[in-house]
Formats: sequence, structure tokens, C-alpha cells
Amino acid sequence: MTTAVELHRRTRELLAAHPPADTDRLDFLRARFDAGLAWVHYPEGLGGLAAPRALQAVVDAELETAGAPGNDPRRIGIGLGMAAPTVLQYGTEEQKRRLLRPLWTGEEVWCQLFSEPGAGSDLAALGTRAVRDGDDWVVNGQKVWTSSAHLARWAILIARTDPDVPKHRGITYFVCDMRDPGVEVRPLRQITGEAEFNEVFLTDVRIPDSRRLGEVGDGWRVAQTTLNNERVAIGGTPVPREGGMIGKVAATWRERPGLRTHDTHQRLLGLWVEAEVARLTGVRLRQQLAAGQPGPEGAGMKLTFARLNQEISGLEVELLGEEGLLYDDWTMRRPELVDFTGRDAGYRYLRSKGNSIEGGTSEVLLNIVAERVLGLPAEPRTDKDVAWKDLAR
Repeated sequence: MTTAVELHRRTRELLAAHPPADTDRLDFLRARFDAGLAWVHYPEGLGGLAAPRALQAVVDAELETAGAPGNDPRRIGIGLGMAAPTVLQYGTEEQKRRLLRPLWTGEEVWCQLFSEPGAGSDLAALGTRAVRDGDDWVVNGQKVWTSSAHLARWAILIARTDPDVPKHRGITYFVCDMRDPGVEVRPLRQITGEAEFNEVFLTDVRIPDSRRLGEVGDGWRVAQTTLNNERVAIGGTPVPREGGMIGKVAATWRERPGLRTHDTHQRLLGLWVEAEVARLTGVRLRQQLAAGQPGPEGAGMKLTFARLNQEISGLEVELLGEEGLLYDDWTMRRPELVDFTGRDAGYRYLRSKGNSIEGGTSEVLLNIVAERVLGLPAEPRTDKDVAWKDLAR
């Protein structure tokens, strides 16, 4: 088994062969991947060394100290947090070797073609169709709320391949090339003024069967790997104590005593404690991840993330009074990432409204926590054994 000592040695060898100050950023990232120091817990040849996941911190700390470039995970979060684990678990060897390296280095951005106008919270009701035509699948449909589609080379896509079976059983999972004919990306302007989301129209898009992940009709099970990892990626991102949004409002409180009231003081104390509990819970969740795949516990973290972001940003706007009503820039832009702490309070307040929708609505996640974590009885379902084509729409 690869040890911390071995990782220290390999990291020093990487730095000696590719000094960060003299090496092109992309060349360094490629070399790091090839050395097995990208995801140390991934298999050899795929960016890892089959080492314990917890040892990634050994590599990251040494590279940070040396001033080595990172792969900008905020920009490529969908690829890192959602696509990569799914490709690793269900992809063929050829798919893994083709897709994982440029995904990790950021050369190829990924997006997620899951939600539809009529299938958001009830994702399994999706209607985008994929019909087999020889060695290809012909896909037609519409997807929505697609972050980074305007930047993406690849997309993880679920489509209905059998309308004659119940909705969860007739879905297949694909990798879609966003440059293919028939893929149209349109911006969705948000309340922030930006268009980080998109809607994507798929018209007779031909996807080779070689880009299918998992078995035909087994897409819902494959998608659960993506969704479980997505919730951890959104709600379980490592932050330091008093990091993130609670740090912004706490700094305002300290720096501007004239804004303080007894009520806002009490609310800030309560939210600070909750944010710290959430941070420590995230640490524990990541320790559990080191032992295996993420489970439904990630849903609880994502729930907490959304609620705290909305409550903290609301407190910040209220604390700032009239100043909190200002907004820095309504210009229509198509950003590459979401920057909660780099903008003003008005942006944080508006953008956080989406946190309870993206990555699974809070209502759906409450059901997941109730049923899969707490073991409570499932809600009654009348569509469980009904063919998708017979469902009311």
C-alpha cells in the first residue's frame, strides 16, 4: 500500500522534474496526473496510486507550499465532483483513459444534462428520448438549469430509452459531446443578472453506443452515483473555521460596530454556531468518504448548506441596512464560476436563492434524509408500477 512517506517522495520528484516557477501550468498539471498525484485514491494510470483517500492532503499540502498551480476546481466542479466518480465506476477502460485526464487538468469542461422543464424535482419523469439506430443513439429533448453548458466540451446525460416500463427503469446514461450537431445552448438569465445557467436543446443528436455508461435501461442507478457525489460536492466542500459566507458577515460585524443591534447579534451568534457545526460535520463526512462511496448523508449536508447560505445572506443584507439594498452590477454576463465571497452582499443574497433548487431541491432532499438516513416509511407512490408512457403529463 502507498504510504505518506512514499507520497512525499513522489511529490518531491514531481517538483524537481517540473519546477512550478519554470513550468507551464498545463504541463505541470498533466505531469501531476501522470505521476498519480491528482486523485491518489484513483487507480494507477488514471491519476492515482490506489492509495488511501485521506492521503490526498499530504500531496496537496506539499504542492501548495511549493507554489504549484492548481486545477481551479470551482471552474470544473461538475467534472471533478460528478462526472469523474461516475466514469470511474461505470466507464470502460477506454472511456476512463480518454476522459479523466483532460477532465482533471481542466482542458475539457463538463456539464450535467439531467433536469428538464417537466422533470426537475421528479427527475425520473424525464422525457428526453434516445432511440437506437445501429451503433448510435438518436437523442431528442430539452434540458434546463445546465451550469457551464456554454463552456462545456462534454456532458453527462440521462435519456429515456424505453417508455414502456416504469419511469425509473427505462433510463440510460450517456456521455454527450457538446460540439456535436444538434446541440444548442441558450442562456438563462438569472435574478443576479448573469447567465451561469443554460437551457440545452437536443435535436437528432447522434451519440455512439461507445459513449454509454452502464447498461441500457440502468441509467437511474448510474445517476445515483452522480447525484450522491453532487450533493457532497455542493454541501461538503472543505472550508476553514469562519470561512465562506459566515466569514463575510462576521467581518462586517467586527469592522462596523455602528451597524450592530441586539437582535442581529443574537442571530449572528446562532448562525455562527450552526456554520461551525456544519463545517465539522463536513469533516466527518469526508472521513467517511475515505472508506467508500458517498451515501445519502450528503443530502443532509446539501440541505444545511442551502438553508445556512440563505439565512446568513439575509442577515447580512439586514445588517447593512440601506447599503444592503445596493447591487454592484446587473450586466448580462456568462461567468465561468460562482463566486459567493468575491461579490457584494446583494449578490450573495440573490444567488443563494438558487441553493435550495440546484443539486436537488430541499423538498426532495428532505425525503431522502427521512427515508434513507432515518429509515422512516416512504411516501405513498401511485406511479411506481405504471409505464412512463401512461403517466399523466
